[in-house]
Amino acid sequence: MQPVLLDLAASSPLDPKVRDCLIQHLDEVHGNPSSRHALGTRARQVMEEARRQLARCVGAAPKSIVFTSGGTEANNLGVLGSVPRQGPGRILVGPTEHASVRLATAQLAREGFDVETLRLTRDGQLDLDHATERMNEDVLLVTQMLVSNELGTHYPVKQLARLARARCGKVHFHCDGVQALGKIDLDLEDLGVDSLAISAHKIHGPKGLGALALGPNSRTGPLIFGGSQEGGLRPGTENVPSIAAFSLAADLAHEGRHAFQESAEVCRRELEEALTGISLVYQDSMDGARILQTIGCVKSICAVHLPGPPAEVWQHHLEKHGVFIGVGSACQSTSKEVSPALLALGLDASSARQIARFSFSRETTPNDISIAANALHKVARSLDKLSP
Repeated sequence: MQPVLLDLAASSPLDPKVRDCLIQHLDEVHGNPSSRHALGTRARQVMEEARRQLARCVGAAPKSIVFTSGGTEANNLGVLGSVPRQGPGRILVGPTEHASVRLATAQLAREGFDVETLRLTRDGQLDLDHATERMNEDVLLVTQMLVSNELGTHYPVKQLARLARARCGKVHFHCDGVQALGKIDLDLEDLGVDSLAISAHKIHGPKGLGALALGPNSRTGPLIFGGSQEGGLRPGTENVPSIAAFSLAADLAHEGRHAFQESAEVCRRELEEALTGISLVYQDSMDGARILQTIGCVKSICAVHLPGPPAEVWQHHLEKHGVFIGVGSACQSTSKEVSPALLALGLDASSARQIARFSFSRETTPNDISIAANALHKVARSLDKLSP
């Protein structure tokens, strides 16, 4: 039986068209795009066409696209590359940021900056009133993800960016858009942000490649040195075959985003129905499975409360049935730390450990959800037998 992958916010398999594109360019494009001979010119042409194609998908100017090794590097460049080398100054950080943003701002705190985390409302949305209160001209950087990688919440980045422009003077606004590409309309100019991070392997593209799109007023500088590639912001020879494959993956995701929104909604409803019949006696009371509901969620990322033991136990049992789900962010899967995103939602540590992530891509079908539902019920029965 084919495995059912429902951890697609962590990574996604290569689209066959993207794989063919990657192999073709590995076979045919051998030059260094910085070389001044014909092979270098050909490589540079391929790369610049890919840059134009990717820019169209995110509403940015082609010259603003900086290719990186992935979303983590793009976030680090957008955060660390956009403030002075040392404090003082204030930085406002979204309450559910990915570790690549959160730990980058923690480094800035060690360098003398005053770093403050924004808040969520009770319904899981960004608290814009609190954010407004914390803004003044001392704020040098605001960073807020567009779509939560753990909760699926679509945050009001456009409104927050407008507030920052009005209240913070020469602020740099960075946005982690990794989970937004291919799921919602994505337009850097419309959002009004200064830098936007995206990644290839979340949209059926190759691993090890991402990009940072920069707004016209961005003040981002390099973190590494050694060459003039990518406008001097990311020195090193570019991976042209993967860049070509990334741009195709982005184009497919962008063009198919509305159809994906519809199919993801169907899959989410199927999952919600499947969860209604799953419950366990836990801590002397009946505990049922359910999707955490936050305002403004994309349909393709579902934070699911699973009853009884920690979600990791469910994860390993489901794996035996060929169903693969996520627990927390994949980038922190080896850490015992409770998810800061779930704590920001108001859950205690015990409840946060009961949250699993079911996430879909455009390849997920209702049949996949049906298989997962059967597996969930089997695991529930086996766990119920083990209950004291």
